Amino acid sequence: MTRETDQIAKDYTAMGHSVDLITAVIAGDQMADESAEDRQDGVDRNTQHLELRVAKDDWGSEDMTAVNAAITAGNGYTAS
Repeated sequence: MTRETDQIAKDYTAMGHSVDLITAVIAGDQMADESAEDRQDGVDRNTQHLELRVAKDDWGSEDMTAVNAAITAGNGYTAS
């Protein structure tokens, strides 16, 4: 099923939110008061979301550089 242009834009925006969250948690700027388990869960869920979305084959000219970097960082993250 091919997504409509407006849905692609919404999905890309949502991916940006996941990138922001992953980056902020790893930097210690978000969820800092949460347990290590909660931080790990947040990063894991958002990384999985990005992996599912980036695998779609109907993207246009969207730049996935930050998305791929966040996936790599998220997969390498271990909360402590």
